[in-house]
Amino acid sequence: MWFRNLQIYRIADWKITPAELEEKLSQRALQECLRMEMQSIGWVTPRDDGESFVHVLGQHMLIALGVDKKLLPATVINQLAKERAVELEQQQGYKPGRKQIKDIKEAVTIELLPRAFSQQRKTYAWIDPVGGWFVIDASNLGKADELIETLFKSVDNIALKPLKTHLSPSTAMTGWLSGGELSRSFTIDQHCELRGKSDEKSTVSYNHHVLDSEEITRHVKAGKEAIKVAMTWQNKISFILHENMQLKRIVPLDILKEPVESDEELFNSDFIIMTGELMKLLPDVVDILGGEEAST
Repeated sequence: MWFRNLQIYRIADWKITPAELEEKLSQRALQECLRMEMQSIGWVTPRDDGESFVHVLGQHMLIALGVDKKLLPATVINQLAKERAVELEQQQGYKPGRKQIKDIKEAVTIELLPRAFSQQRKTYAWIDPVGGWFVIDASNLGKADELIETLFKSVDNIALKPLKTHLSPSTAMTGWLSGGELSRSFTIDQHCELRGKSDEKSTVSYNHHVLDSEEITRHVKAGKEAIKVAMTWQNKISFILHENMQLKRIVPLDILKEPVESDEELFNSDFIIMTGELMKLLPDVVDILGGEEAST
């Protein structure tokens, strides 16, 4: 139960209790796609065998958004539409026009939808009202927006804002690669990506490469800025910091786990350990980025 990617938000105001949140989410639970639907979105239980939509441990809550999506590849639609277009051409004596082709594809899609397979995915969010953190495990902003939009539809009077720091991640990362001082809690690992500021925006990526080399320094002096840097925090968690404040490829390292006897205990143990470590990691990340910007 470790998040692999962090989209980080600040809770501006949180007044809803876990019980109230449970009631609100249950009213918008995920339903299977209807025969003619491409996608269905709703809340699911964080644990596959759980009964609650809000998993609560101490001050922490875990929720999960489910998306049930029909798998209907464009290649399948196009192939059948092509066959139907050939049949239509034979019937009318000339090739179908653009509007006819569009109508054929729409008709084929409607025909195939009831037979399409469904695939379900989950997007998790960790809520810490005491610390003021709302963190989504999502690899891209679109999935995070999807969860937040559904949350706003489900619950009134919740205010969230993206985490903002005085230094942009790109400015800070470029400074570290140029020899700038970095907190002892962090080390720079052997991966980074730099991008030029010109219209072409040429990109240079280094993997398994010592990043304090003269070559890196030359790129920085030539005007490139860092957009990704791999880092490790206190020898416990490795991650890649992105220019847009995302932390990706989270990997727990030397973190002790106590033996457990059931899947539920393992789930809870991982969640407790993860939230405990992230509660310390996130403030340290904010600190090396010059502190958090005050709310306006």
